[in-house]
Amino acid sequence: MVRSVRRSRLTGAFLSLTALALALTGCGSGGGSGSGGGTDKPDAKRNPTPTAAADRVEPLAATPTPRLPVTANSADGRKVTVASADRIVPLTGSLSEIVFTLGLGERVVGRDITATFEQAAKLPVVTRAHDVSAEGVLSLGPTLVLADTTTGPAEAIGQIRDAGIPLVVVDPAKSLADVGTRIAAVAGALGVETAGAELKKRTEERIDAVRDEIPTDERDTRGSGKDGGKPRVAFLYLRGSASVYLLGGRDSGASSLLEAAGALDAGKESGLTKDFTAITSEALAKAAPDAILVMTKGLDSVGGVDGLVKIPGIAETPAGMDRRVITVDDGVLLNYGPRTDEVLRSIVKQLYADGW
Repeated sequence: MVRSVRRSRLTGAFLSLTALALALTGCGSGGGSGSGGGTDKPDAKRNPTPTAAADRVEPLAATPTPRLPVTANSADGRKVTVASADRIVPLTGSLSEIVFTLGLGERVVGRDITATFEQAAKLPVVTRAHDVSAEGVLSLGPTLVLADTTTGPAEAIGQIRDAGIPLVVVDPAKSLADVGTRIAAVAGALGVETAGAELKKRTEERIDAVRDEIPTDERDTRGSGKDGGKPRVAFLYLRGSASVYLLGGRDSGASSLLEAAGALDAGKESGLTKDFTAITSEALAKAAPDAILVMTKGLDSVGGVDGLVKIPGIAETPAGMDRRVITVDDGVLLNYGPRTDEVLRSIVKQLYADGW
């Protein structure tokens, strides 16, 4: 949901998942609120009767029939023979999203807690923030298990393989460039390569269409002069209940989305080469964001925008002074899957609200 809260713009200029980012995304993820994870719900002052689209994936029009057996190249260096896709268990929410969007959702028998969309809601949870229950997975009688290189613990993965269950590992997506590759890898393991090519094409076309919607004429006349008018956006990972306050850097997983939206990743631009670093007043001052990107539950965990600006250093940034905050649901922000166009559209719409 959008929580873009706007006050009078103060004058002056002043912050702005790789494996860690993916793991963090899983922490505390619950139900989403929009089909793109950031489906727009305007502030009550702007729209007193907002509506939010259902949190659903959009399967391909035709349901494909897997052509099996296939031998899949697993990202951990193994070759895995898949003879049946009758009972599928994806061990991450993003993998579930791809399987359902390919049209094979009725074959999925279990889910990770980050599979927040409506079609998967009633499935039993067998993973929580990458804490796989081998017993839970095996109890479902799967014929295929899908994981990525961040899935663990290793002992659980080993137990599933030792039970003779085909387990295919897929490389996690870190940027927009990985979206098509990840879809193709999952489709290949399921024996539906043609459907995978169709979904890849549809997803990439929709992402390109969102890019065409970016109001470049307005963008280029605002923001920091030294950045050519591009807004600087800082990605923050917040879990107030655990006192976790992190600033995303080059490898946080958010850079590609922000750059596609015509913005600059403030953490990356300030020289942060790691995925995340602890938030400090000094780091925020150096990043100097014009806007802040956070996950919906992360913002809720600190008490909304009012609580966010109380974190030391936030209120002194241009983003804090303007209370310019962009939110996207936890379960999809860094998925880089079939709903990436909706995530990107939500970021664009919120970033350029009221004209940038």
